[in-house]
Amino acid sequence: MDRRAFLTAATAGLLLPQPAVPAQAASSSRTLGSDPFTLGVASGDPSADGFVLWTRLAVDPLGGDGRGGMPSRDVEVDWQVATDERFAKVIKSGTATARARDAHSVHVELKGLEPGRDYFYRFRSQGRLSPAGRTRTTPTGETTPLRFAVAACAHYEHGYYTAYRRLAEQEPELVVFLGDYMYEYGPSGYTALAGRVRTHTPGKCRTLADYRLRHAQYKSDPDLQAAHAVAPWLMSFDDHEVENNWAGAVSSTGAPGFEQRRAQAFRAYYENMPLRRASLQGAVLRVNRRVSWGTLARFHLLDTRQFRDDQACLDGVRAGCDERLADERTLLGGDQWRWLESGLNDSTTRWNLLGQQIMVAQRDYKIGPGREVNLDSWDGYAAERTRLLRSLSRTPNPVVLTGDAHMHHLAELKTDFDDPDAPVVARELVASSIASDGDGYRDRTWISEALQENPHISYIDQRRGYLMARLTRDELSVDFRTLDYISRRGARARTAHRLTIPAVTGAAAAGRAAPPAG
Repeated sequence: MDRRAFLTAATAGLLLPQPAVPAQAASSSRTLGSDPFTLGVASGDPSADGFVLWTRLAVDPLGGDGRGGMPSRDVEVDWQVATDERFAKVIKSGTATARARDAHSVHVELKGLEPGRDYFYRFRSQGRLSPAGRTRTTPTGETTPLRFAVAACAHYEHGYYTAYRRLAEQEPELVVFLGDYMYEYGPSGYTALAGRVRTHTPGKCRTLADYRLRHAQYKSDPDLQAAHAVAPWLMSFDDHEVENNWAGAVSSTGAPGFEQRRAQAFRAYYENMPLRRASLQGAVLRVNRRVSWGTLARFHLLDTRQFRDDQACLDGVRAGCDERLADERTLLGGDQWRWLESGLNDSTTRWNLLGQQIMVAQRDYKIGPGREVNLDSWDGYAAERTRLLRSLSRTPNPVVLTGDAHMHHLAELKTDFDDPDAPVVARELVASSIASDGDGYRDRTWISEALQENPHISYIDQRRGYLMARLTRDELSVDFRTLDYISRRGARARTAHRLTIPAVTGAAAAGRAAPPAG
């Protein structure tokens, strides 16, 4: 059975015959009165010998206390991993405890598996069987091509998650998600141009219960569940998983108690994502990490929120903000910067893919004389951006993957964006949103003016969508996928733009060097 057949069967329940249930368990299941696997299953953070398996029990996902209608006691959950989709060859199994204090979430960290192959997994609890998921270990040594997807920004109210469904149908081996998985606003709190297709749970997220409930609402979507079931995900957050445009310990609204609120949001995020247990360290959530795909590629996942300085000049899109140019301003924080630079310098893979949240390329939003930039993006931290680009110039075949912008962008990255002759050190691929800002549009006049104003940017598209990429030793080919609408279900996904980036090899690769300082 191929990936597409598996996806169709799994999401339709065809692979999930209910097992015989002892009378006592059947009675318990009837008492609960519902399926505890309403939030689906997921996997993530693959390694050469394992991955993380996730589920969260919830018989009533939108139960008002954020506990998913589950009892206040812990619940045992059995899990299985097989080499075939019908689970005839189960190679690992065990029991995990879904603890009430963790919103009955389960994180199983597998080891001891074979590298570079597909596995199938499922859970069982309360006499019920979960949907099946498909995942994969990373390869070692020389590898076959990698097909991966890049996605970001999925505001539930702004549209249906058809883009997730279309992404799943393309059967990637890996999904890289770059932030704004959920939004913290109350109903109609952020409508922008989108209107409202669906309605958020009541109120703006402020408490642990609020965040748990909002995550459950998003996870209940069948199209999102399908995308999680088809491949492992590399997860990272941006701002809306906590609060719009937060920066380090600073709330964008100035509301008191922000650090406690952020800690509660982090806890709920961990509970609902296929992350390793070590990622949650008290009030800190560590998502900057590296995942290697054999000798082909190394993914460097960044956190551009938790350790940054506050935005310059009161944030927003502004002109004339000299504060943003200050050399000491940091977006990554000192520890993460050293970690990143070490990982780039030590990399021996053919490609280096930097997964992060906000646009690296300079982006002038003012048409005509003068310049206006988004101070929440890397434009607000220009000196550290220059240091980053110099480091990338010494790195084998770097490519930056970005979310946040709600529009597809393709940009050339340079240490001096104002010099048309400055060498290109990397390319930035910006994924549009899955749903944020609604149906989208394609204003050709506006796009033409924006491209003319920013000659290092060669493509912009305001429609919803995602990126689908195929990576080999010789090249990275990328399809910018778009949908014509998401305000109703059923839209097709199309390739609106395609590019191929050839690998730099041999003497050219050895000759890569940082531009001189100054």
